[in-house]
Amino acid sequence: MSLVIPDDFLQVARMSEADLKLEIAILLFRQEKITLGTASQFVGMNQLEFQRILGRRQIPIHYGVEDFRQDLRTLEANDWR
Repeated sequence: MSLVIPDDFLQVARMSEADLKLEIAILLFRQEKITLGTASQFVGMNQLEFQRILGRRQIPIHYGVEDFRQDLRTLEANDWR
């Protein structure tokens, strides 16, 4: 799926495309709709970088068994060893 955000919307919001993607990832992560791994992958950064951003915003990191399983599936799908 593709989502088109008009440039004038980003200008009004005073955000770059990367900033908007980060805000979306943080929102979905806080709502527990996506895992830490999925959120960091969406914004194109490693999990540690994403965790640092969450820490600066005082957002708790909820990482349970299902998060681990999903991250493991992602690693296996990408043939990580």
